[in-house]
Amino acid sequence: MITKTLFSTSIELVQNALYMLPQGLLDQTEERITINKPTGDFFYSPWEIKEEFKGTVWEEIYNSLTVSDKGEARIIRLNSGESYISHADMDDRYHLNLSGINCFLIDLDNKIFHELNADGIWYDMDAGRIHTAANFGNRIRFQVVVRKLLSPIVIDNAVHVTIQAKEDIDKDDARYIFDSQVSPWLNQANKHRKIANFKVDGTSVSFNINRDYLLELVIIPTDFNIITA
Repeated sequence: MITKTLFSTSIELVQNALYMLPQGLLDQTEERITINKPTGDFFYSPWEIKEEFKGTVWEEIYNSLTVSDKGEARIIRLNSGESYISHADMDDRYHLNLSGINCFLIDLDNKIFHELNADGIWYDMDAGRIHTAANFGNRIRFQVVVRKLLSPIVIDNAVHVTIQAKEDIDKDDARYIFDSQVSPWLNQANKHRKIANFKVDGTSVSFNINRDYLLELVIIPTDFNIITA
């Protein structure tokens, strides 16, 4: 689920970053803070570092990941004894761990625990698997997570698809069902260059897909409407 990349930063820089955490993370008014901004489309266009983080340790860390598919970059806090609700993501991620004891990324599809250490190494994460992260230690875990940009492609024989939660389903339930059942397919569809022009609008997502792949959408649970145009 996670593999080492060739990119890294020094342990000293990681330690320095912990002394320069944004205030919202320190006073726990925020769980995550984005350090860059989009230059165009959220999922497809490059991002650039925000002005307030230029010339700081966070820009150094951000620049240590020299890849072309670098999207939104966030510093994320996970408190002692906490975990995330199980889910999958449309887009894969790069991870750099900054702190934490007995912290794990858990591949729930395969029942595998991946220990997370502050080793200065950027990791490539397959986020299309159902997963969670858990902090079993007594210290806060901080990490930098960078979304991978989606594949910009042109679809032949394209059909525009909208997947929308039905009005009678609870919003939280809709998100959980979507991330458990639909996001794994979307992740693979992007990797296999089957979809394009992916967008999120409130409780719906839309994208273009080749007409030949429409039958794959039978995986969509009945809590959602599928609209084609």
